[in-house]
Amino acid sequence: MIELYTWSTPNGRKVSVMLEECGLPYKLHKINIGAGEQFAPDYLAINPNGKIPSIVDPEGRDGKLIAMMESGAILIYLSAKTGKFLPKSDRGKYVAL
Repeated sequence: MIELYTWSTPNGRKVSVMLEECGLPYKLHKINIGAGEQFAPDYLAINPNGKIPSIVDPEGRDGKLIAMMESGAILIYLSAKTGKFLPKSDRGKYVAL
């Protein structure tokens, strides 16, 4: 199951919406950025940039654990993982992106 680390911000919400639309199960971890929780050592081990959102997918596309940060990169990853929301052709992907 994908672990989502986020907070209620526009960038933070993007990933939860995408996970729901892709039909992927996930566990939500709220990272209160107002309280500075993004700087906790446990979270910095996942995302050294100390920003939200981040995901940890124990079953990455190659079958290995992968940790991802930056909402745009996560959205592209989830699209590739599920085969949804981006065209299959390179040209189509570049036009969409």
